[in-house]
Amino acid sequence: MQGILSRLQREHQGSNVMSARNAFYAQSGGVTAVINATACGVIETARKYPNKIANVYAGRNGIIGALTEDMIDTNKESASAIAALMYTPGGAFGSARYKLRGIEENRAEYERLIDVFKAHDIGYFFYNGGNDSMDTAHKVSQISRSMGYPVTCLGVPKTVDNDLPVTDNCPGFGSVAKYIAVSTQEAALDVLSMAKTSTKVFILEVMGRHAGWIAAAGGLAGKNREDAPHIILFPEIPFRKREFLKRVRECVNQYDFCVIVVSEGTRYKNGKFLAETGTRDAFGHPQLGGVAVVVANMVRENLGYKFHYAIADYLQRSARHIASDVDVRQAYAVGKAAVQYALLGKTAIMPVIKRISDRPYRWKIESAPLGRIANKEKLLPRRYITRDGFGITAAARRYLEPLIKGENYPPYINGLPKIAKLRYRPVKPRIGKKFVV
Repeated sequence: MQGILSRLQREHQGSNVMSARNAFYAQSGGVTAVINATACGVIETARKYPNKIANVYAGRNGIIGALTEDMIDTNKESASAIAALMYTPGGAFGSARYKLRGIEENRAEYERLIDVFKAHDIGYFFYNGGNDSMDTAHKVSQISRSMGYPVTCLGVPKTVDNDLPVTDNCPGFGSVAKYIAVSTQEAALDVLSMAKTSTKVFILEVMGRHAGWIAAAGGLAGKNREDAPHIILFPEIPFRKREFLKRVRECVNQYDFCVIVVSEGTRYKNGKFLAETGTRDAFGHPQLGGVAVVVANMVRENLGYKFHYAIADYLQRSARHIASDVDVRQAYAVGKAAVQYALLGKTAIMPVIKRISDRPYRWKIESAPLGRIANKEKLLPRRYITRDGFGITAAARRYLEPLIKGENYPPYINGLPKIAKLRYRPVKPRIGKKFVV
C-alpha cells in the first residue's frame, strides 16, 4: 500500500481542483462492531485528497439512500466525530437488506441510481457489505458503463460470517470471534461451578447461516478435551441426533457438565435447518433463529438434564467494547485502501486481506476482482473440523487465534462506552421526484 500512497501523493500535487467529484458510501446487510471503523477509513482518506474527492455522501439506510436521494453530507461532520466512528458499533449511517435485482428484472432501479449519481456528480461508489453487496457493486460498475455514465465502483468487505472468498478473513469476524470465545469460556466456568447440584448443559447459539466460522471460534475457549466447549455444531457437518446425544451423555458422565456451541445454520443430512422458520429475508435467505431451543429440548426430552441456553444474536456483532485490535485495524485498512485504489482508477474490485504468516501474524492489503467474490461463499474447510465433527483442529486454531488478538477499548464516560455523535446534515435533493423502494 505504500506504493499506492506515494503515487497518489504525486498525482495530488499536480492535479486540478476542478476535477474533483463526489463519492457515495453505503453500508449494507447486518452490521458489525467495526463497520464504522471502515467508514472512518473511507472518509478520512477521502478528505486527504480534496482535489480528487470533493464530498463523501453517505446513503441513509444503505443503497436505499441513493435510490430515494436521502444522503448525508459527511463533509459537514467534524474530524473528531468521524474519528469517533472507530469505536462506535452499529451502522452509523443506517444499513439495509435490500438487493438490486438484475437489470432485466428492474431497469428502473438502475436508471434511478444513475440519475441520482449524475445529479450529484458522484463518480465513486463504495459499497461496504458482504456477498450480496459485492454483487451489487459489480452490477453497478457494469451497468453504469452501459448507460454512458461510468462510475468507479469498489466493494468494501464486511461480514461477521467470514464467508467472503479470496480474502483471508473479513472485517467484523475477528471481533465476533473474540466475543464468542470469551463468552464461551466465561459461561463454562459458571456452569462448572454449579454442575454438581444444578445445570448440567449449557448451549450457546451463534450466527452463521451456511458457514461455521463463528461456531468454530467458540472452540478457542478450550484446548484440552475436558475443556469447554465440548461440542460444536457446524452447518458444514450434517446433524446426527443419536451421535450428538451420546456425546452429551459422555461429557456429563466424565466432566459433570457439557457446553455446546451451535451455529444457527446447523442442518440435517437432507439440508433442512434445525431451526428454519419458513420465512425468508430480503436477500431470499431462510430466516433462522432458535436452534438453541431445539437442541435444548432434545437434551431435556432424551436425557433429562437440567439446561440453560443463550442466544448471542445481536450481542455478538455489536460488542465493540471487546473488539479485536487486529479486526479494528483491518476494518480501517480496507476502507482506506478502497479510496486509494479508486483514485488510481481501479474499479470493480474489492480490497482483500492477505495473510503473510501466522507466527508472528502478519498481513497486507491487496485487491481482487468483484467477479471472483460476488455471490460466492467460503465455507469452513473440513480440515478445520475434527474427524468426529464436534470440534476444531490445530489448523483451525492456527488460523483463528491471530484474528482475536489484541484489545482496542473505546473511551468510557460514566461507566459506558463513548459513541460518535454525528450531525447527519442531509444533502439537498436535486431530482425531487420520489422513488418508492
